[in-house]
This record gives sequence, C-alpha cells and structure tokens, in this order.
Amino acid sequence: MTDLSRILPDFPIGRFANLLPTIERHGLTTADLLTLQVTDIGKRTQLPLLDIKRLCNAVLEALHVDLGVSDKQQGNKAENDGAEKAKRGTLRHTGTELLAEDCRFISTLDDDLDRALGGGVPAGYVTEITGESGAGKTQFLLTLLLACQLPPPRGLGRPALYISTEAPLSTRRLSQLLTHHPILRALPPSDQPSLDQIIGTVTPDLESQDHILSFQVPVEVSRRNVGLLILDSVAANYRAEFERGTRAGGSNNLAARSHELVRLGQQLHELARKHNLAVVVANQVADRFASPAKSSAAMPLPLPTPFSLPRVPQESPLAARSTRGPSLPLPSNPALGLEPPSSSSGATDVLASMPEPTPEEPAAPAALLLDHQQRWFTGWGDAYPYAGGGEANLKTPSLGLVWTTQIAARVALYKRPVYGRKEVLDDEDGESTTMLRNWRRWMKVVFAPHVPGTGPGLDGAVEFEVTMGGVRGVERKKRKGKGKETVKEDEREE
Repeated sequence: MTDLSRILPDFPIGRFANLLPTIERHGLTTADLLTLQVTDIGKRTQLPLLDIKRLCNAVLEALHVDLGVSDKQQGNKAENDGAEKAKRGTLRHTGTELLAEDCRFISTLDDDLDRALGGGVPAGYVTEITGESGAGKTQFLLTLLLACQLPPPRGLGRPALYISTEAPLSTRRLSQLLTHHPILRALPPSDQPSLDQIIGTVTPDLESQDHILSFQVPVEVSRRNVGLLILDSVAANYRAEFERGTRAGGSNNLAARSHELVRLGQQLHELARKHNLAVVVANQVADRFASPAKSSAAMPLPLPTPFSLPRVPQESPLAARSTRGPSLPLPSNPALGLEPPSSSSGATDVLASMPEPTPEEPAAPAALLLDHQQRWFTGWGDAYPYAGGGEANLKTPSLGLVWTTQIAARVALYKRPVYGRKEVLDDEDGESTTMLRNWRRWMKVVFAPHVPGTGPGLDGAVEFEVTMGGVRGVERKKRKGKGKETVKEDEREE
C-alpha cells in the first residue's frame, strides 16, 4: 500500500503493522480496500477476515475525517450546536450581534458600481443578478470570480465555485480579464488571481443540480474554504423540467416547482450563513403582458337590454320523477306571453335542490393586485407615471414571486439600443437608413438588505459598458447649453 501515506499522511499505521506488509506485497491499494469485498481480500492475502475488516473501516473513517463528513464529527457538531442553541434560545443571533458583525463584500472592481452596491456583493446573503440576454450578467459573474480571490477590501481572499446550467465556464474570457483589466494587470504575479482557484462544474438537468448542491457543494466549500458560489442560471433547469407539461397538469407542476424553489433557497441561504460566503445567482427574464383581468376591467360594461328572459330554476332528477311533471317547468311571465303549465295532473312545482349561486365578490383594489405591486420588486415598470400597459419592453424575472422571497438582494441589468444614421451612397435619392450602432447598459439595485434601492426607472442607475477588461462604469460628459445641462450622445438615443 504505497499510496496510503500519500493519501492519508496521518493514518495510524502502527495499529496495523502486522497487516500492511502483506497487503503491500500483494499490490493492494487504498482503492482496493474500499471497493473489494473482505472475503476477496482475505483469499488473496490469507489474512484474518476480522483484521481486514477493521483495517478497511479505519481507512474509510480516516477518509471521512479528512473530507469533513465523518459521522462522529457531525454528531459532535450537532451536540455543540444544540447546546449553544438551548443556551441562547431560538434565535441564532441577537440584534446586538448582528449589528456588531463585520459585513464583507466582493468588489466589482469598479468604483461607480461598488458605490451603487454599497461596497459590492455582500457575503452571507443570496444575491440575484437578473436581466435579458446580452445585458452583461455573465460579465459581472466572471469579474466576481476573480475579485473574490483578492484580499480585503476588494475580495475575501478565498477561492470561488462556479456552477453552470447552460454553458461551461469560459476560461478564455477569464484569461482575457486577467490580461486587460487595469487593477488585475497592475498586481504583482504572486498576488494576481489564478484560474486554479476557480472550481467549475455543469449541471445539465435538475436532478444533477440537486445532487451537486446537496452533497458535493457542502464538501467542497468546507474543504477549500470557498468564498463565492455562483449559479448561472437558476431558471434554466426549472423551465425545462416543469414547463414541459404545463398543459397536462399545470397546477401540479406549479406546486412542485414552488416546493423545489423554496428548498433551493433554503440550501443556498444555509450555505451563505454557515460558511459566510457570497451566493450569487443569475436569473433570466420574461416579457410582461397585461393580465386578462386588467384588460377586461378596462372594457365598458354591456348596455342593459329592454327585457330579459326569466331564470329557469333547476330541479333535481328525483323531484322530477316523484311529481311526474316536466323536468324544467316554465315560469309564467305575461309580458313575454309565457303561461304556466296545466295543473290538472295535480303536480306541484318543487324548488330546486341546488344552492343558489352566490353573488360575485367585488374586485380587489388596483393597489392590491400583483400587476401593480410587482413593479417595486421586479425592477421594471416602477417609473412614474406608472405604466398601465403602454410602456414598452417591460420584463419580469423568471420563477415568479416564490423565488423572489428566497433572495436577499436583486440587481437588475438593463440595455437599450442606440441607433444612428447610415448614408446609402448607391441610392439615387441619397436617402439614409437607420441602423443599430451600439447598446447602452445600466445597473440598478432593486432591493438589498445593506443598501437602499437606486430609485424608480433609471434614476440613480449606474451606466456601464462591457470592455476587454470587464465591466466599467460610464461617466457621461456634460456640457452646458442654453442654461441646461445636456448629455452628449443623447441625440443618438431612441
């Protein structure tokens, strides 16, 4: 067993000095002790089976201790946690302890963006970065992977873990950021972030994602002291798994998805609080449309007709058979020329056994509807005057209100096209055509526990651009003209 000292340097070999030479002479490795049956090892080595079993159990326990998943360690930790919890009560932290805690952040490596975020992405919380495709979500995440390795105050001085649900980690783009970012490029080689300190994995489906987050991630976080966990993106697997059979059982799918989202939120929150690491998830967005209730409420009510037919009372089949009368007796209405049926048979009308329909409840006030309130926690549609459906390009983060309650902070990224004129030389009339020249992007804090929101619409949002060196805040140069400050390139905006 030449690899035992290399795999487990602290293994007590003195206890098994009479077994190890024979096992090594037969070429058995540590992996063989863990995978082969005790009887098979005994046939090859001719050693007592009980001694071999003790050796295998000792090697397995030593590996568990080295990985931090030993049953004894977990039991002792649970006892200590229970005693501590009983000592202080049901609350994990008192208000004084929470205020005394030093909140640490991971910088975006840009002063303007960090200022809007209150110092950066906080450790110990679950932060969501949402936006449409091409808004810059992945660029933010890649920058955080490198910044996490920097010492405070820009980082945590710890490695990062990247879990992708769509595409593998772009190491080429990370190398580009290391080469072109001015802050990272100015560091000495010994202090620069390394790609070796970034752990990456891909979860193509929800089953593998749940397995990795439940079993592998806690072990890696404890063993490597991970300071940043990124899930990119959180909505991809849930969309593929639960929206596939929406027509067949929509309510069941939504209930199951809500349960899974709550469980995911609890897992991420527990990792963030237990290990004091920053959890950042990227989320997709969907187009927002006016609800049918809102559209129908805006339609005028139909005008009353001059007359209406009387409502025919419902009658149970049993009552109809007992009276031997018509199943649906017509009521009398002289105005419409309707006469009651003849009573020669002596049958009497029996009241309907079905309960009378209850009157419709009045509609809820507009301020209590989700369509009105979601503007303040989604990040879109909060500009005054509030959009009643006329505002274009409204978005809603995926996974709905259930997932919103599981995150501590939401950062929304916006993008808008910038159009310009292109002269058409071949045109006889010399006309010009409109073409897309560029994109303008903004970052906005929707809600967060450590910093107030940036304001409605784009008021207070930080404009940024994506460069070879990553994300960078943009300061628009202002010029005075006719007593007003105007921003250059405004005329090129839509």
